[in-house]
Amino acid sequence: MPVYRLRNELVFPDPEEAEEGLLAVGGDLRPQRLLLAYTMGIFPWYGEDDPILWHSPDPRCVLPTKGMRAGRTLRRFVRQHPYQITFDSDFSGVIRACQEVERPGQEGTWITTEMMAAYEGLHRLGFAHSIEAWQGDELVGGVYGVSLGRVFFGESMFSHADYASRVALLALGDELAKRGFSWIDAQVMTDTTRSLGAQEWPRRKFLEMLSVELQPETLRGSWATWLTT
Repeated sequence: MPVYRLRNELVFPDPEEAEEGLLAVGGDLRPQRLLLAYTMGIFPWYGEDDPILWHSPDPRCVLPTKGMRAGRTLRRFVRQHPYQITFDSDFSGVIRACQEVERPGQEGTWITTEMMAAYEGLHRLGFAHSIEAWQGDELVGGVYGVSLGRVFFGESMFSHADYASRVALLALGDELAKRGFSWIDAQVMTDTTRSLGAQEWPRRKFLEMLSVELQPETLRGSWATWLTT
């Protein structure tokens, strides 16, 4: 199956044509293209020296907001209220920390300077959001992603303290469930998402469910007034 080369037109090929997740190469990261990509179940993921690569993996990892689970140790930890959780209070700090954090078995980062600028632009437009975990005045963990309709497309997370990103992700799931979000797109399965109850859906099912969940109005704008703990 071919990998498509994108030009200036705001179009993507059918995501079902992705081979081993890779669908297309090229294009740009302007807001209109990024938002179109997410509505089609496509996201950019590439390295600093690569062209822009667009992916639609099969299967797709999702986290049901009402089915997220925490092991005994994590539940005990959460009950101690170790962190203050906020929404959209430091988007730049979260994405920068996600870029800089070292990840086992991974050289470099896919969060390029170009990617950071693009998602900070989506944040200013009210589509991209961050969830922060704080110890006092120190940002110790967080998650960021894009929200459209009733879907949160998780992009990355980081921890500088025990369970900080998981606590932030659990808080996000709780708040999204209250607002009618059924699941979070986690893209591909990891040990962290698996431990929280993630499921793998065939891409076709994911795209069918996505078309339904995109119908409600997007909760666009700052989420800073959402309940904090």
